[in-house]
Parts: sequence; C-alpha cells; structure tokens
Amino acid sequence: MKAKAVFIKNIVIMTLVLAIMAAFLTGCGKNDKSPGTDNVGIDNKADNPDGAKDSNVKPDDSNGSQPDGNRDDGENTEDETKERITINIAALKGPTGIGMVKLMEDAEAGLTANDYNFTVAGEADVISTGLIKGEFDIAAVPCNLASVLYNKTQGKIRLAGINTLGVLYILETGNAINTVEDLRGKTIYSTGLGTTPQYTLNYLLNLYGIDPEKDLTIEYKTESTEVAAMLENADDAVAMLPQPYVTTVLMNNEKARIALDIDKEWKAQNNGNGVVTGVVVVRSDFLNGNTKAVEEFLKEYEQSTEYVNSETDKAAELVEKFGLFKAAVAKKAIPYCNITLIRGSRMREMTEAYLEVLYGQNPNAVGGAMPADDFYYINE
Repeated sequence: MKAKAVFIKNIVIMTLVLAIMAAFLTGCGKNDKSPGTDNVGIDNKADNPDGAKDSNVKPDDSNGSQPDGNRDDGENTEDETKERITINIAALKGPTGIGMVKLMEDAEAGLTANDYNFTVAGEADVISTGLIKGEFDIAAVPCNLASVLYNKTQGKIRLAGINTLGVLYILETGNAINTVEDLRGKTIYSTGLGTTPQYTLNYLLNLYGIDPEKDLTIEYKTESTEVAAMLENADDAVAMLPQPYVTTVLMNNEKARIALDIDKEWKAQNNGNGVVTGVVVVRSDFLNGNTKAVEEFLKEYEQSTEYVNSETDKAAELVEKFGLFKAAVAKKAIPYCNITLIRGSRMREMTEAYLEVLYGQNPNAVGGAMPADDFYYINE
C-alpha cells in the first residue's frame, strides 16, 4: 500500500509540473513578437526603386505633388494616357507624293503626333498590294485607283482627301496651239494608253466637239522620254505630258512651251470641277479603330501641303531627299502640280464628277462601278 501511495504522489507532482510549464510557455508566446511582421510597411521603401511617399500622404492626394506614374488610372488626363501609334504610309513617286515631304521630314525628327513609317514606291501595284494586305494604313494614290481598290475590296478602302489636282499639259515646239480647237487636225504624242491620261484627253476633246478618232491623230508612247524625243526632233510637234516631265522637257528643250493647261480647260467646261489626279486613302479597318490618329495625320498633312506651296525651294530639297525626283526639277514643277488637301463635301463633289467622266469612258477605269456613299470619309 505504501508503494502505491508513492506512485500516485509522483503522478500528481508530474501533472502539476507539466501544467506549470504549459502555462509559462503560453505566456511567453503572447508577449514575444515575431521579428519583421510589423515592419513590412516600414521596409517597403527599400523595395520601391522610385522611393515611397510618407505614410501620411494619401495615394489620392489632390495637390498634384504625386508623380504621374503613381496616380490612380482613373485620374490620368487624356494627354497623360495618350499612346503614340505607328502608321504605315505609302506614296508614289511624282506629284501625288509631293505634298507629304514636309510631313516626312517632321516624322523623321519626331515632331508628329504619331510615328509614321513612309514608303515611296515607283509603281502603283506595290501600294495596291500593300493596302489590300494591310501592310499600309494610309496611301497617296491616283484617284481612279482609289475607286478600283474600293470595289475590289468591297468597301475596305475609303477616300479621305484630294491631294493633287490637274498635272497634265499640252506642249508644243511651235506657236500654233492656243485653244483646244487648235488641236483639230494635229498629231499629239502622249503616254497613258488605256489609263486616265487617255480618258482625260478624249473627254476634253469631246467637250469641244472634236472626235479623238477622226479629227486628229493621237500617238501613244510607252515612256515619257519617247514623247520628249519627239518634241526635241521637230519644230511643230505637239504632246501631252504630266508634271514633272513637263518641267524636264522645258529645262532641256528651248523650243518647247506650255500651250494648254488641261485642268484649266476642263474646269471651264465643268462648272469649276477640274481633274482629280491624286487622293489620300485609308484602310477602313484602320480608320474605324484609329479615327483620332487619322484626323491628326490629315491635319499635319494639310500643313505639309501649305509648306510645299509656300516654301518651294526648301520643299524641292525635301522632294529629292525622300527620293521623289530631283530638286532642280521639283523647284520649277511644284507651282504647276496643284498640290492641295481638299476634304469634306467639296472632296466628294469633285471626285464624283471626275469618276463619272472616267466611268462614262470605260467603267473598268473606276473598278466597274461608281463607289457607294461609304467610299467617302467625311468628318465635318
């Protein structure tokens, strides 16, 4: 019995010891703070490379002292959130691309609203393919080609502005041609068989009652240099050429002179509506998602055309710099190239009148059909 009592006593003592130890350990856990847990807010300054603000400054503080990068997205202004986009732009060598040269220069210097990648092409097919494939967003092209592309893509190309008016002129090495009627019975050398120069000339002749097939002879050459050679080798030759080839001929042939301005004669018979040579087109998909950027581009484009017309010498240097043609020729040609930017309802009126003439001569010249209303991008 004595041994049993001792055993029970030992059990009680051990139980008390364990209870005391458990109570002691629990108390220590409550008073011992884990290192680093309460210091997260303080040590965050070292993790922020820009340096954290004092904790007393509210994140939405309205005093404007907070860096733009730390402002809540909902408070950014339009200018602060605006991102520059890249626009791929194409232009043909020749008059239709001249109006862009100041814009090309500004883009190169990073002075434009967005980033512009320019391609200057020697052939219209390069631009047509690029527009269809989506490689170009905006392009300067012949007016009838814009209509052809609109029809071919089922409305995926839209017209944004007229950038070049008439550039065709009648030249001669004599003094016999002073009116359109004076062309009767003559032989005219020209380029552009089956294209807009032929349709333009035929229409003009018909306006004055001259049958292109019976009342005179028109010989079409493949190259402008061939036409220039005909003028060089005769004292009474007559030719029709576009700028800048007109200027090239005049610079190299003292016998040649400008006899008639096709655009001027056209306007005289069409209530002031002249020849529409070049236009600016935009891919519909790009326009729909970037209307503001397109408007910014067109505003800068207009400023570029104004510069070209007012600062001819400087513009001529840019024409050569960007590979359109030589500065010496450009300097003399620009005043005769009718560089402009016409938008809105006037653009539509002039373009429709011109395309109707081409359609009447050959529907295929405008893509088989006159473009519908959605061809014209008008933001008035």
